[in-house]
Amino acid sequence: MALPFGPPVAPMLARPLTAIPEGCFYEPKWDGYRTIVFRDGDDVEIGSRGERPMTRYFPDLVEAARRQLPERCVVDGEAVVFAEDGQGLDFFALQQRVHPAASRVKQLSEDTPVSFVAFDLLALGDLDLREEPFEIRRARLEEALADAGPPVHVTPATRDIDQARRWFAEFEGAGIDGIIAKDPNQPYQPGKRVQAKIKHVRTADCVVAGYRVHKSGPDRIGSLLLALYDDIGAWAGFERWVTLVDGLAPVGVSAAFSMARREELFEELQPLVTDFDRHPWGWMADTIEERKRLGQGASRWNREKDPTFVPLRPERVVEVRYDYLEGVRFRHPVQFVRWRPDRDPESCRYSQLERPVRVDLDRVIGANRPIRHE
Repeated sequence: MALPFGPPVAPMLARPLTAIPEGCFYEPKWDGYRTIVFRDGDDVEIGSRGERPMTRYFPDLVEAARRQLPERCVVDGEAVVFAEDGQGLDFFALQQRVHPAASRVKQLSEDTPVSFVAFDLLALGDLDLREEPFEIRRARLEEALADAGPPVHVTPATRDIDQARRWFAEFEGAGIDGIIAKDPNQPYQPGKRVQAKIKHVRTADCVVAGYRVHKSGPDRIGSLLLALYDDIGAWAGFERWVTLVDGLAPVGVSAAFSMARREELFEELQPLVTDFDRHPWGWMADTIEERKRLGQGASRWNREKDPTFVPLRPERVVEVRYDYLEGVRFRHPVQFVRWRPDRDPESCRYSQLERPVRVDLDRVIGANRPIRHE
């Protein structure tokens, strides 16, 4: 590629804050796959947040880049899939796009096309813009993509903190899980957490239904498997997200513990260990054995990760901190807060969780107006 620099490039990252800071550029925080697109004529390469090549998974994005991006450029952004009804993002469909079979990738690119939301311009023609302040890069991005259209979008941006607070409150229902704040004078710093992200934070009481062991040894907890009780009828339309057995639905994991705490949790939970024959999720046993036989891990990103988990009698309740509910599962791993011995496990239900009012993504994209650069 005849660009000022080529792939891979580690994207600039953000550190969490609890409040929106003043004096910044503010953008909605898109929740998809972080993507850096390199275009040199018909030659297009797509890199991931982990600097992995993603080009073969997104042929539709390659074609969109050829049509909508400048002839020679490097653009930082987010690959997302818009839900069929236009209300929110479909992360489940986006995950399915990372598939090993080329025929399946082709079919998915037609069934669930990807959109690209651009929020930074790193190179244009022969110019390396990474040392330029963000304010300049943002202005150049708006100019370079002024004529772009779906499925390529420029993320909304504002310097009005009150507007950012309104976006934070209103856009969650469109699958936007917070706000990104960027220093207008900041150069692009690959791999460094020098931006800020402000995300919604809530708590929920969940049943601990099992655990996975830590990679360092069998006597340490790797992650807790969390569940909630409810009637599937209350969540019609989300069947693909959840399997209810005896009313107990898997909703996510909690995995951030010190090594000492992992050992403590292991000791605490041993009296609850049971077998699959007496566990609500006994049906998973055959699935786990099949995945192990095929050499498939618990994650499509880490096929070496053991999918096995230790089933527990669903008698312990834990309070966790979470940011966003996608479908009927926590979008990200949640944070352990405390045990709740005062809670009856069967009282831990979906009704306790906040579900934001659904918002059309067109409203988010429509907020994208050129802003004044001082």
